[in-house]
Amino acid sequence: MEMRVISGIYKHRHFEIPRTFKARPTTDFAKESLFNVLANYLDFEVNSSALDLFSGTGSISLELLSRGCNHVVSVERDNQHHAFICKVMKEIKTDKCIPIRGDVFRFIKACHETYDFIFADPPYALEELIQIPDLIFEHQLLKPEGIFVLEHGKTNHFENHPNFFEHREYGSVNFSFFKRKELK
Repeated sequence: MEMRVISGIYKHRHFEIPRTFKARPTTDFAKESLFNVLANYLDFEVNSSALDLFSGTGSISLELLSRGCNHVVSVERDNQHHAFICKVMKEIKTDKCIPIRGDVFRFIKACHETYDFIFADPPYALEELIQIPDLIFEHQLLKPEGIFVLEHGKTNHFENHPNFFEHREYGSVNFSFFKRKELK
């Protein structure tokens, strides 16, 4: 299996994903569609800090860097996947990505940084998946104008979440978009 960069300075770069990996990168179609939608909300060269949770192969982190993001933190628990992300970042010779091997939930609770963009792609069957939006906002990880996107399966619905503002579906891939509500 191969991971491809869709746009930006690393456009058309390909990275071979080991067959032993459990994680699969977000499909090119879904990833391209996601970034087309995000282009309406964020300029990654200006809004340049991002957090990639459950980063798996690092596909989203790589796409963010390629599009001009200046600071990306990738959190992945699996040792093999973390090593792969580190290898890819070394190959593209960047120091703008900080791969962290660790538990996402522990990271969220201990994090004292805020981000312009947060992306989470947990395993669709993860029991705690529905808690992730609440945790992001409880721990105030998003900057005031920031966007949080959660990738999930078709059985999850977030339309009633107070910070939800948009849903997109691309085949079996669903993205729910969240932002901080304006304080009155």
